[in-house]
Amino acid sequence: MAPFPWLTFLVFFPLAAGALIALLPAGAHRQIRLWATLAAFAEFLFSLPLWWRVVPGQPGFQFEERVDWIPAIGAQYHLGVDGISALLVLLTTFISLVAVIGAWSAIQNRTREFYALMLALEAGMIGTFFCLDVLLFYVFWEAMLIPMYLLIGAWGGQRRIYAAVKFFLFTMAGSVLMLVAILSLWFLQKDLSGVPTWDLQTFLALPLRPDQQLWLFLAFAVAFAIKVPMFPLHTWLPDAHVEAPTAGSVILASVLLKMGGYGFLRFAMPLFPNALAVCAPWIAGLSIVGIIYGSLVAMVQPDLKKLVAYSSVAHMGFAILGLMALNAQGFAGSMMTMLNHGVSTGALFLLVGVIYERRHTRRIADFGGLWRVMPVYASIFMVVTLSSIGLPGLNGFVGEFLVLLGAFKHSVWWAVFAASGVILSACYMLWMYQRVFFGPVTHDENRALADLSLRERLVFAPLLVLVFWMGVMPQPFLDRMQPALDRTIQAVHERAARMSALSSGARIGFVEPAAAAPSSAGGER
Repeated sequence: MAPFPWLTFLVFFPLAAGALIALLPAGAHRQIRLWATLAAFAEFLFSLPLWWRVVPGQPGFQFEERVDWIPAIGAQYHLGVDGISALLVLLTTFISLVAVIGAWSAIQNRTREFYALMLALEAGMIGTFFCLDVLLFYVFWEAMLIPMYLLIGAWGGQRRIYAAVKFFLFTMAGSVLMLVAILSLWFLQKDLSGVPTWDLQTFLALPLRPDQQLWLFLAFAVAFAIKVPMFPLHTWLPDAHVEAPTAGSVILASVLLKMGGYGFLRFAMPLFPNALAVCAPWIAGLSIVGIIYGSLVAMVQPDLKKLVAYSSVAHMGFAILGLMALNAQGFAGSMMTMLNHGVSTGALFLLVGVIYERRHTRRIADFGGLWRVMPVYASIFMVVTLSSIGLPGLNGFVGEFLVLLGAFKHSVWWAVFAASGVILSACYMLWMYQRVFFGPVTHDENRALADLSLRERLVFAPLLVLVFWMGVMPQPFLDRMQPALDRTIQAVHERAARMSALSSGARIGFVEPAAAAPSSAGGER
């Protein structure tokens, strides 16, 4: 008896649920919200076994599903999971549930279409994390664009069309470059073996010249750098965040930005290790510029949502810097930063959405003294703010510490310049908090603002649990991802050595994972 196609079920359950919701009567808003929430909650419950059933130390991918898709060109429907993708899928289902509940009061028109698109977007994101066929990965990667484009364009702010088109054009431009690189790999593989395939593991065995690696790596890297987004390809992000509905901003910040980091880790780095060695210092430099630039621009933003958006540019700069450090601490720090950013920044966008629903403004100057009228809201905002700036004991600290540790091992100057971003983030976040929550209530409209409702408190409760859990006990998360990260570093190292032997290119100075893998936050085996 064939095993149950668990991964396929996880991918297509939200898509099927969204299709059924699209059949409900348009005016049945309450039923639509209820069914969408139940579907998102069920998907989260279905994804929880990933935590227990995926064995971190088991080599290769687990629960693989492989079926011929387009035999004439060697395309397969090939899914699999390891510790890295398992954690990112858990983050996706959790944040999707939070976003669906958080949109209950914010979305009052075309609720049926809105929730159907939210669930379709969730399906696309989960599929992207499971794909082991590169063509299938590209299909899911592109499939995510459509629902997000529609969510921004139909439910966004006044400049929603401009923001949606800009988001689409930027990501599409990167995707086209990636498609060209994928096609090149397919032709190279076909010419070499005579067997057409898009299998990632087969591509990992392809012998590539240094010049081939460089051009193909750059094509993949631009696509992933746009999605992260890295400086100077980040300009679509503030517009998309500001104009998107709150739920769209939450998904965008918490999950979609992680696709770029995941793409670097899963595809660009192991496929083209020699090109990575050439480009890593440049990418690390741009990441550091992004950390400092994003922090400085966030500091002068008058709009709360735009401030959080630019802080994302800085935080994701840490994630990519950790990858470019090319050691176990950097890789672990990058993954933890991506997870932590998903939790903290998602919570920040939800908090901004709460106040926008009440006042219909996000300008910092329109607030002040909110601690007096919304104490529960102010308390939760304080905890999330401190987690975002990396206070020890909260989730943000773990990832940034490991990234800085990995960067320091690679280059002291990388760590020194990146650490300045930690100081800057504390400056702009605490200054924002002081202007919004402390002092007297200077606007009469703010005196009667209602504090968080029971539904809103229930939305933030699990986020706060994660903020403290990942900050105090990060080891369960590190244990899940570390073996897969070690295998990735090992694969990059071995492929770099093999490619160097086939050409006259220089060997890469990667750190052997067995000598550098942390057994706990900041420790070494």
